[in-house]
Amino acid sequence: MSNHATTAAPASGPADPAPVITGLSDPIAMEVFSNRLLSITEDMGNTLIRSSFSTNIKERKDCSVGLFAADGRLIAQASHIPLHLGSLMGSVRAVLAHCPIERMREGDAFMCNDPFLAGGTHTPDIAVVTPVFVDGAARFLAANVGHHSDVGGPTPGSISGTARSIFEEGLRLPVIRLVRAGELDEDLLNLVAQNSREPEERALDLKVQVASNERGGRLMQGLVRQMGLPAVTGAIDDLLSYTARRLRNRVRDMADGAASATAFLDDDGLGGEAVAIRATVTVEGERLVVDFAGSAPQTRGAMNVAESALRATVYYAVKTLLDPGLLPNQGMAECIEIRAPEGSIVNPRFPAATGARSITCNKVARALFAAFAELLPRERAMAASLDSVPVIIFSGERRRGDGTFVYLESMGGGTGARWAGDGMDGVHVHVTNTSNLPAEALENEYALLVDEYALVEGSGGAGKHRGGLGIARQIRATRDGIVFSTRSDGHKAGAPGLFGGLPGGTARLLRNPGTAREEELSSKASNLVLMAGESVRLETPGGGGLGVPAERDPEALARDLADGKLTRAEAGRDYGEALLGRIG
Repeated sequence: MSNHATTAAPASGPADPAPVITGLSDPIAMEVFSNRLLSITEDMGNTLIRSSFSTNIKERKDCSVGLFAADGRLIAQASHIPLHLGSLMGSVRAVLAHCPIERMREGDAFMCNDPFLAGGTHTPDIAVVTPVFVDGAARFLAANVGHHSDVGGPTPGSISGTARSIFEEGLRLPVIRLVRAGELDEDLLNLVAQNSREPEERALDLKVQVASNERGGRLMQGLVRQMGLPAVTGAIDDLLSYTARRLRNRVRDMADGAASATAFLDDDGLGGEAVAIRATVTVEGERLVVDFAGSAPQTRGAMNVAESALRATVYYAVKTLLDPGLLPNQGMAECIEIRAPEGSIVNPRFPAATGARSITCNKVARALFAAFAELLPRERAMAASLDSVPVIIFSGERRRGDGTFVYLESMGGGTGARWAGDGMDGVHVHVTNTSNLPAEALENEYALLVDEYALVEGSGGAGKHRGGLGIARQIRATRDGIVFSTRSDGHKAGAPGLFGGLPGGTARLLRNPGTAREEELSSKASNLVLMAGESVRLETPGGGGLGVPAERDPEALARDLADGKLTRAEAGRDYGEALLGRIG
């Protein structure tokens, strides 16, 4: 497996002629140009989010956008979801292989989703790729990916940790021309839509994805009109070269050497023993080698990670740990080599299921962060976070009886403590970055009620700096026949602490909590039928602590107690009675 990366975009329509720029040797000119590119992708993303119809995109923002050069190099990506970098780059690469740039026509748009046929990461993420024409030739590509709440299959939401092959994960889309020379293929759109439990939303959101790329194309054409094509392409080359040089400098500043770490999944999606993900990071001058030898074989269930998803996770970790301000573009990948054994969980063979890949990707990030902690100064280290993407899915008749719904929510948890402070409470970590669905919107759209939405008391790992707290989300069905599924992790072991810190709390999934019918469910439960009044509660893991707990500032511990983040009994157990006695 090899390397490659991402970036972002700017600007508007016709403007007064600007001075011709032949390069970006001027750092101010480079900053201005990179921000113009970023503004274009941000505009595309805003168009996609504000115009979509599904709560998954319009409320939760489960989508991403990017701009690419005609040869497939990523030149800009909006700051949405790091994992979608894999879908964007893989899809563009697949589209160019299927239809070379010179065969594209103005007004074309392609869609795809399949991890094996089209560079996707899992089937609900449908990508749309559109050529951008300048002076009669395709010079750039606008691309976006949206997570569609359902693309068919036996489980509502099209994701189940227990899926044994990709054929159980809904409609597989190779590269298909959805729009041909400006003419939308309504028959094809209808075929995709009718293979979903929410056909109207699928059709409308796909149309919005096409329109968002068109918006990006117009903005890119405006930039070219203002600067001239040679100046734009030259500036892009300079920008990518600068990014590559900057990352090589960061790697060069590290001492040569290697470090390894292993993270574990609870199971392979179908139960059994913990599943290992091993990462070895080697620094060789200005080059990084990331090797996943020693990782488990591909799993029976849907925990496998396609090549494009693994690549996105590695780039995310390197950028975060070595240079958070690094521009997200193709230059970021030039000095990174990725090795992953074929047939392993991080490079599976067809037809492996990949629906729950985001959980595994976050465990990949855990292993990488732990390995880098041995290669970087201690003050840049961070304890493990929840390192999962727990997802709950409810499906059934809408509240008003006007059709069916599929409600999907990915939940956050606690981040690991840092050298300089406590971890954050109740946030997404690593490769995911979606918003929550507000309770008001949820209850208005669906036959569901939110009984509780809160932080999980005592779930942050103790330490000189405390790990962040997990989230509790409890939802009740208001009519019979609501189907519930989930995919989660961290139910067996908490997030490890660092430098003497204690692990964070584990996840729990309960049906009918607090009643005589309470039962604990599997982390990969699927297709459970709820009757009116039944509820499900998911508590997500907290982050690990950093540093010896007895060294915690007494005032910080007192604030935690006052805020209800842990009980006095938990404080005495984890921090010691001596420290507890100092705060009265």
